[in-house]
Amino acid sequence: MAMQAPPRLIIATRNAHKTAEIRAMIGDDFEVLDATDFPDFPEIEETGTTFLENARLKAGGISDRVEGWVLSDDSGLEVDALAGAPGVWSSSYGGEEGNHAKNNARLLAEMAGKTDRGARFRCTMVLASGGVEQANFSGTVEGRLVDALSGTGGFGYDPLFIPEGYEQTFAELGDAVKNTLSHRARALGQVIAYLAEHGTK
Repeated sequence: MAMQAPPRLIIATRNAHKTAEIRAMIGDDFEVLDATDFPDFPEIEETGTTFLENARLKAGGISDRVEGWVLSDDSGLEVDALAGAPGVWSSSYGGEEGNHAKNNARLLAEMAGKTDRGARFRCTMVLASGGVEQANFSGTVEGRLVDALSGTGGFGYDPLFIPEGYEQTFAELGDAVKNTLSHRARALGQVIAYLAEHGTK
């Protein structure tokens, strides 16, 4: 008897790093796809002012076009000394969408001379099917910023962020450690529990 294929979980993103992180954390329970697997998916403009608003826009814009579960994710870095910035603008903080080097350079410049280094990564996820939001989830990881890039792993602000309880940045700790304690891991753990309780499509 042929084994039944795992259900699909479609991530509403074209960010290969984000998809890879989620795929690694999900394991074999789902076939994890993303927007790059569906060339006709529209580009969703993230016009929200909160992570939840943006996640809802992405989930709503994709889930009515495909069968199965759609998971959207909006996340970013909140810095205490910068009144929560860069926040929802984390991916374009340096002036160019997705340019990690420019984002990190601006953050380092903004933090120069500041003694309060407290920060957190926040992730909000929305799970939808048939164009309808089914649930939303949030995860955070507290930590502090260093004053120079350290490490070559991860992506985004990982070389500048040391999670609480550790002495190395996410970029130094590596994916195996990061994926057990990151903001995305904590939100995704709730998603997995929800799917286990409510079945698969």
